[in-house]
Amino acid sequence: MRVALFATCVNDAVYPSTAIATVRLLERLGVEVDFPAGQTCCGQPQFNTGYRRETEPMVRRMARAFAGYGYVVTPSGSCVAMVRDNYPRIGALALAERRGTELAEAADSLVPRVYELTEFLTDVLGVEDVGAYFPHTVTYHPSCHGLRLLGLGDRPSRLLRAVRGLELVELPGAEECCGFGGTFAVKNPAVSTAMGDDKVRNALGTGARVLCGGDNSCLLHLQGLLRRQSAPLRTLHLAEILASTEEQPWADEAHGRRPVSGDERTGSTV
Repeated sequence: MRVALFATCVNDAVYPSTAIATVRLLERLGVEVDFPAGQTCCGQPQFNTGYRRETEPMVRRMARAFAGYGYVVTPSGSCVAMVRDNYPRIGALALAERRGTELAEAADSLVPRVYELTEFLTDVLGVEDVGAYFPHTVTYHPSCHGLRLLGLGDRPSRLLRAVRGLELVELPGAEECCGFGGTFAVKNPAVSTAMGDDKVRNALGTGARVLCGGDNSCLLHLQGLLRRQSAPLRTLHLAEILASTEEQPWADEAHGRRPVSGDERTGSTV
């Protein structure tokens, strides 16, 4: 099977290790992964800020970049939700304004082929045990887009429970927003920080050493709050956990990440 990787701009700019982990994981499962060089931002920041017309060129570009691929896989529920939920709206509004069918056709073509990583693993490949090894305590934060717009449900937790050595602990208030919300965090920093502090407090209360999620935008927000507290809790994208094996524990030296020692399950610094 051949798929296209949609890395997303956040991962490309800040967390390339997540995109690399996604490729490593998929290739281990026998999937051939391409990276179309024409891809760029999906347009979510612009659209969420009210710039619909400025988002339209990105819809066209996304459709061109991923034309010809039966599956487009991305480690970001937020970006998948943008494509699935808002691209059809953009196309429908352009039709209503009598500006042609191009955007609607682009949305119709792309939407059915775009998958969030855990969806692709469980629903398309039909796997839950991906052969991962990560001997640490982990708590999982479900992002709002993945939880509410995509309906990912227990797909991520099923994948995590199948990881050898991993102890998954429940996150109190898991369904509550972390407060990031993209441009919401910029426009409403005090509210965003208060919501993030609640999420961090709950995560620290689990005793886990790793706070895992499927959206690096959320993890970026929470990581900043944790660092301000010098808290002994690291954030890590789900793809990086699933990519880790006993033979090749995941590490990204460019981001200061390293294989975590077994002692870190008991409370030493991650």
